[in-house]
Amino acid sequence: MQLPVPQHIAAIVPYPPGKPMDELEREYGVTNAIKLASNENPWGPSPKAVAAIGAMLHNLHRYPDGSSYSLTEAVAGWIGSEASEIVLGNGSNEVIEFLVKAFVGTGDAVITSHPSFLMYQKFVQVRGGENVVIPLKAMDHDLEAIAAAVTERTRLIFIDNPNNPTGTLIAKEAFDRFLAGLPQSVIVVVDEAYVDFVEPAQRIDILGYIQRPENIPAVVSLRTFSKAFGLAGLRVGFGVMHREVASLLHRVRQPFNVNLPAQAGALAALGDTDHYDRTLRGTAEGRSWLSEAVAKLGCVPYPSHTNFFLIDVKGDATKLYEAMLYKGVIVRSMKAYGYPDFIRITVGTAEENQRFVTALAECLQDLAYV
Repeated sequence: MQLPVPQHIAAIVPYPPGKPMDELEREYGVTNAIKLASNENPWGPSPKAVAAIGAMLHNLHRYPDGSSYSLTEAVAGWIGSEASEIVLGNGSNEVIEFLVKAFVGTGDAVITSHPSFLMYQKFVQVRGGENVVIPLKAMDHDLEAIAAAVTERTRLIFIDNPNNPTGTLIAKEAFDRFLAGLPQSVIVVVDEAYVDFVEPAQRIDILGYIQRPENIPAVVSLRTFSKAFGLAGLRVGFGVMHREVASLLHRVRQPFNVNLPAQAGALAALGDTDHYDRTLRGTAEGRSWLSEAVAKLGCVPYPSHTNFFLIDVKGDATKLYEAMLYKGVIVRSMKAYGYPDFIRITVGTAEENQRFVTALAECLQDLAYV
């Protein structure tokens, strides 16, 4: 068989998801595995969301609302925007794909940082665009280098803020200077998947840039229900953007892209502020406890504004990752991201955090890292 595959498609390396817990238990013969590798919400979804999903199941023979009217209105109210400024997606991944479909053609350039979310570059490859990748500088986005890389072919700039995997945050003043130095022909996409975990005083005024675009490029914010709301399995995300940008994304959006249970669950989750607030408190407390516990073991935890953080384990991170699997604990090696001695862990429940620290201590001793 000879398939007529374009070179830019053949060159794509599939996205590497974290190892599922059931796969770990089958392969390693362990039970009660815990997963601290994919930045998920360890407290699960809101009970109100679960109830809303259950109540909707008898309607599965019907198509969902193609405009996601109720959820769009609720998201707009929660964010403080207009409904016309919201585009929903099957996860924020799909909104990234909409942006690339709408604005990137063969030979167009898109600027991203490294390391950051890998899917930005993969969507650009699919379109035959050129990825211009700027390395992080001391684990922060190098905004000066990004601005210097802009040319007449640049269509989009993707910046995850906070960054994944470093957890670092862009200062408001630095972002102001960055936007002021860019041509208005580019679109700056700020992926705020983890912004819920950032202290409000430290967040940039993303809605102000979107609604008052005078003398700056168009700005788009990406948000998700996967993290703080605990709905990763439903795949619901959204973008906030000027209505003119939104209207173009709707032209490339498939009908019924947000399914019926997803619309119902996300709508109910928005109304459960108690669950949302408990998640934020539990994450902040767990992150602080874990950082102290990890430091006592001789490792170096890095500050983070998210529900995950990096740890310098003072040795080969992949070997440590593999050793932790035998303890029934899944973490993420950062070797593929350019940090061979680092792992990334998600903040878990108190019980999960304690189990992680116990397993880490045993593996560090077995590997003689510290």
